[in-house]
Amino acid sequence: MEHPNGIILENHAAVTLIKIQGDITAYSESFLNEAYQKATQEGTDRFLLQFEPEAYINSGGIAVLIQLLALSRKNDQRIGITGLSEHFKKIFKMVGITKFAKIYEDTEQALEAMQG
Repeated sequence: MEHPNGIILENHAAVTLIKIQGDITAYSESFLNEAYQKATQEGTDRFLLQFEPEAYINSGGIAVLIQLLALSRKNDQRIGITGLSEHFKKIFKMVGITKFAKIYEDTEQALEAMQG
């Protein structure tokens, strides 16, 4: 069952928290890109992507995330990820996402680690 998509941006000192609501598919590209561009225009160079624990991410969604990670690397920005189920942590590691973004166990830990 697909969850409704949405993005909430929150500023936490030097880190912009991007709360991703719903499933991540190719359809999510516009939502994620718009949030990324808005935060970048505001001068953010550190992003934390927070997924809902029950979120489903398909291959199209993984491709969208890889594009976002490539763009952030080009712009010399850091990205962290939190909220992933164990299943998606394994998939992200298998497809190489963890080479470009650190996965954190919880949001508070991630925000604290990314401040420095």
